[in-house]
Amino acid sequence: MIYTLLRLALFGAAFGLLYLVGLRGWLLPIVAVVVALAVSYLTLSRPRDAATRWMADRAERRAAERAAAPRVDADAAHEDAQLDQELQTDRPNQSSTP
Repeated sequence: MIYTLLRLALFGAAFGLLYLVGLRGWLLPIVAVVVALAVSYLTLSRPRDAATRWMADRAERRAAERAAAPRVDADAAHEDAQLDQELQTDRPNQSSTP
């Protein structure tokens, strides 16, 4: 989040400076994006690395949750089957009632 805000701030600063220099029209936002990209690549390595670590950790957590989900479902199904079996043995035979 911070990395994104810093990049947006760099774009705004580049846009403003280029506007003050006299660049106008459709070329202004394109040049501002290129300048902001270059400056952010050179100056924002720490926030970029932190954002990359955060995304990698999030991906690992999601993968672990997906890997655990089948085990949880299988465990729940096994418990449900045991409960159904216990209910069948505890219930008297009701098929003979009219």
